Amino acid sequence: MSKIPLTREGAAALEAELKNLKTVERPAVIKAIAEAREHGDLSENAEYHAARERQSFIEGRVLELEGMLALAEIIDPAKLSGPIKFGATVELADEESDEEKTYQIVGEPEADIENGKLNVASPLAKALIGKEKGDSVEVRTPGGVRGYEVLSVSYK
Repeated sequence: MSKIPLTREGAAALEAELKNLKTVERPAVIKAIAEAREHGDLSENAEYHAARERQSFIEGRVLELEGMLALAEIIDPAKLSGPIKFGATVELADEESDEEKTYQIVGEPEADIENGKLNVASPLAKALIGKEKGDSVEVRTPGGVRGYEVLSVSYK
């Protein structure tokens, strides 16, 4: 098993989700199952089946989160500098539209493109690794090849 790179922020979010599942969600679903059992015939009890399905999801997610955290390699971007690497916050300009976007390169479990968190394994992140301010990169996307210029690189 290989290590899973995570920022401190990403690891904290996974730990918070795990704590919520164990202390809030798990007890609530156990209570819901107990209440549904009291209604009698379980074979036709939709509440019981829904609660059991929810319990299965929760237990699966708990195992997934525990596995990710066990393999986590916490990287503090504030201690890094230099060319683009994991943890970097990168400001890019689309060379066609001049649209500017800012992304932080993070581990897969914490990636969220809508919030500027770019998966380190994504084509864009792979193209950016090792580049510096002023460099241009070309990335093959489903919509064709896109060019970006690196406007700034920082580590927060």
